[in-house]
Amino acid sequence: MKIKIPKNKSLNYIKKYFKSYKLNDLTTKHFDHHKMQVNDVFGSKYYPPDLRLLYRLHQLVILNKRTTITEMGSGWSTLVFTSALIENKKKFKNEVKKLRRNNPFELFVLEDIEKYKNLNKKKNLSFLNKNPTKIKVHWMKIKARMVNYQGMLATEYDKLPLCSPDFIYLDGPSQFSIKNKVNNFSTAHKDIVPIGCDLLKIEYYLTPGTIVVVDGRAATAKFLKDNFKRKWIYKKDKNFDQYIFILNDVSFGRWNDLQLKFYKKGKIS
Repeated sequence: MKIKIPKNKSLNYIKKYFKSYKLNDLTTKHFDHHKMQVNDVFGSKYYPPDLRLLYRLHQLVILNKRTTITEMGSGWSTLVFTSALIENKKKFKNEVKKLRRNNPFELFVLEDIEKYKNLNKKKNLSFLNKNPTKIKVHWMKIKARMVNYQGMLATEYDKLPLCSPDFIYLDGPSQFSIKNKVNNFSTAHKDIVPIGCDLLKIEYYLTPGTIVVVDGRAATAKFLKDNFKRKWIYKKDKNFDQYIFILNDVSFGRWNDLQLKFYKKGKIS
């Protein structure tokens, strides 16, 4: 199973690209995440968008015709996913009606920090109100905690969205939102890396063809790679500090076959 990976583009090209999708808020500033200092990630500063990374996410959703997104951790990416789903709805609304997709063109956002939830929700709503094509964006305020997952310590969200996503973006929860400890251990320490087990718990519910993008969290990507039970294609991108998984398992049957055909061709009969 193959997915389409966006080609690298210049910043000038990307700015014009986002303007063409009326994402003007993304074109005023650019922040290269590679320039962050060792402890910058632990601060409360809301950084400008990394345009190259956001362009990649926007294109991943559009090129691979994704219909339902779960985003773990909100940010500028929420705006980008909203825009990409709007574009896919314009192109494929009628085709998707033929698929077993009961949350078509919907975005489920999991955010454990109230400050960021309110900020990103406001920004996203402003964009949606200006766009004639509407999609549903579900905002979930949730908590995360330390758990013992099959003898290994990890974090988990206290609830997950009731949907079958075909694109999952993993950039949360904040490791410092964890308030409890297991065996006196927690991720709420600057020298500890975040590791989440949520996708392992729902792995067998995911349909073949599902794309998972882990942003930055190398330890989580390694944890998932070592503990996933089904057949996954794994791609590591050092340039963007991202880890991509594609579920390349045996089809669930007729409706999954049709879904995979749609991803490949865009049209189904």
